[in-house]
Amino acid sequence: MKTAVSLPDEIFRHAEAAAKKLHISRSKLYATAIAEYLNRHRADSVTERLNQVYSKHDSKLDPALERAMFETAKDRW
Repeated sequence: MKTAVSLPDEIFRHAEAAAKKLHISRSKLYATAIAEYLNRHRADSVTERLNQVYSKHDSKLDPALERAMFETAKDRW
């Protein structure tokens, strides 16, 4: 899809230089940058949702499971 965006001159110049250095098109650079930005914020969103869940519910391990894990680790060391 074609789209038009406005960028500050300095960012545009840096983007042009980066695209040339990487031997990719400006479109490829922008698409990659946007995809990385969206992926990063999606991860933030997952963390945020997990924090909400664990703020309402106890996240401690069951004591029996915790003991079993400790005993297993102790045997290995």
